[in-house]
Amino acid sequence: MRRPMTLAGLTLAALAALPVAAAAQTISFKLLPRYSYATFKSDAPLETVVGHTADAGLQGELSVDPAKPQTAKGTVKVDMNTVRTGVDKRDADMRAKPYLETEVDANRWVTFDVKSVEIAGPLESGKPVPAKIHGMLIVKQKPVERVADGTVTYIKLSPEQVEAQKRFGFTSDNIKVRTKLATTFTDHGMQVPQLLILKLSNDIAIETDLTFIKP
Repeated sequence: MRRPMTLAGLTLAALAALPVAAAAQTISFKLLPRYSYATFKSDAPLETVVGHTADAGLQGELSVDPAKPQTAKGTVKVDMNTVRTGVDKRDADMRAKPYLETEVDANRWVTFDVKSVEIAGPLESGKPVPAKIHGMLIVKQKPVERVADGTVTYIKLSPEQVEAQKRFGFTSDNIKVRTKLATTFTDHGMQVPQLLILKLSNDIAIETDLTFIKP
């Protein structure tokens, strides 16, 4: 599920057209929620369910040296109370027993902790780079190791560009991360009832489109 690129996003991509070599330093980034989203998809024989959240439903931080992105660390959290599928009754059922049980605060958040990144060479401004992001996916307090396939785009802005883009929330250093990964209900201690097996798949496809900025 992909949202149309905003004017701000198009402008940021255009400004990054000139490659800039990444400086050798570790930079702390925080998520810019207004340009970020996550989706959860269940593709069962009789029904495809897609849950979506954005903006305030997401939190995250990264620590990245653009010259050595392989050592990146970070955390992304999704507030499952904000995920919507378009059917209120279904949303309420997924937040209740025997599924997420988000009334327990520790179950409310789905978390991905980044442990390492397989990626070629240093990051260059404006150049999307394929990556395999290794980490721990935690759903309903049950962690499982997962590898997300994605692309990482580092965008370095000049002082003049920062001045023009700061109203959109962008800063001198920005990173766009798009990922796809898969998990299952059973991997996280949940079971799809036999009655619903044709309408709700055990397999869950997760996609994220995340923008991080240097504070």
